[in-house]
Amino acid sequence: MDSGSVALLRELLADTGWLQQARELGVALRTTRSPGGLLLVGTPDDEPWHLTAHLGDEARLSGLTQLTPTLVRWAPPADAPPHLRVGLERLEHTAKGETLFVLSEQQAPVPLLERVDDARRTGATILAIEGGDTELAGLAHDSIVVPKDGLVTFDGAQHLVSAAAGEPVRRPGLRERLARLLEKVSGPQYTD
Repeated sequence: MDSGSVALLRELLADTGWLQQARELGVALRTTRSPGGLLLVGTPDDEPWHLTAHLGDEARLSGLTQLTPTLVRWAPPADAPPHLRVGLERLEHTAKGETLFVLSEQQAPVPLLERVDDARRTGATILAIEGGDTELAGLAHDSIVVPKDGLVTFDGAQHLVSAAAGEPVRRPGLRERLARLLEKVSGPQYTD
C-alpha cells in the first residue's frame, strides 16, 4: 500500500475511531528507548515481514531511530543474514525500555503467550494488533482488535499503525483535552 492509498484509507476512516486507535498505538511504539528495541513477533505461520519493512521505512524517513524494528522469528534458518536470524530466544532477554509488538490475526499459540507474559514481567511494553484474542489482549498494555468482517482488514490496520508511528506528534490543546475528557465521562454524542 503506497502513501496515497494510506491517505485515502485515512480519509475514509476519519469518523470511525480507527485513526485515533492507530495514533495511540503509533505513539506507544515511539516510547521504545533504542534502535532494535522494538521487537515484532507474529505466529509460526504468519511472521510480520510487511510491518517490519514499513516500520523500518518510517524510522528512516522520520528520523525516529527507536522505530527501527527487530523481526523475531519462530524458526530462523542458521544461514540467514544476522538481522533475519533473530529467534524466539531473543524474547528471553527483553528488558525495560523495549517494546514487544505482537501481531496475531488468529488465537496466539500458548508458547507465544508465555513469552509475552515473561517479557511483560521484565518491564517491556507489550503492544498488539490482534483478531479478538482475549488472552493476548489481557497481556498487552495497548492493543487494537481487528474483527474478521470489520471495516478494516488486518493488513490495513498494520498500515494505519505504521503510518501513525512516523507522524509528528501534535500535542492537543486545552480545549481538545477537555473535550476528550468530557466525551469519556459523558459518552459520545449522537445526532439524529
